[in-house]
Amino acid sequence: MNLPEPYKADEVDHLLINAQLRDELEPLYDEAIGRVNPHVMTTRSENEFLASMLEWERAPMIPIYRWFEPELVIPSPDRISHEQLSSLLVSTIDKLFQKHIVLDFTEHLSDYELYCLLYRDILPAYEKKLDHRNTYVHWDCANTSDDPETWLRFYASDDEREVWAEENHEELPPHEDPPHPRRLPRVPL
Repeated sequence: MNLPEPYKADEVDHLLINAQLRDELEPLYDEAIGRVNPHVMTTRSENEFLASMLEWERAPMIPIYRWFEPELVIPSPDRISHEQLSSLLVSTIDKLFQKHIVLDFTEHLSDYELYCLLYRDILPAYEKKLDHRNTYVHWDCANTSDDPETWLRFYASDDEREVWAEENHEELPPHEDPPHPRRLPRVPL
């Protein structure tokens, strides 16, 4: 099969990039590289995947507040008035979303509790800062992995509640509507 010259050059370029990426990832080799199936992925797709792995490996772990220029420092919850709370909360959540950070499961928290969570837990948390992030960091504000009760009470569907009860052989908390409905930026998990 005779391919047009530009296609051949493009494919050769992709193969050269692929070799370079694999060389750079070699000292960092883990099972994720083994998941790359060149029979299913195009070389271009494989290169995008390998480049994202390399970026992840090289990305610094820094507190989220330092992802911003200037740093995103918000006042202590003790020093803000009730009138300031709403605008500071909205502004901070919008800034986080611009950096691809999404807050999940927030409607069981009052505005003040959510602000405290931002101040004490989220902004100082160390996370990988990726410059070319095309995915989102989902912050679980209900702490579902350590304490599933809040998730079960306010967020889990009937099917999820049933599966959890069967798997854990525990009684479910009663289902309740979250007391603080809010509209936050969302992206699928």
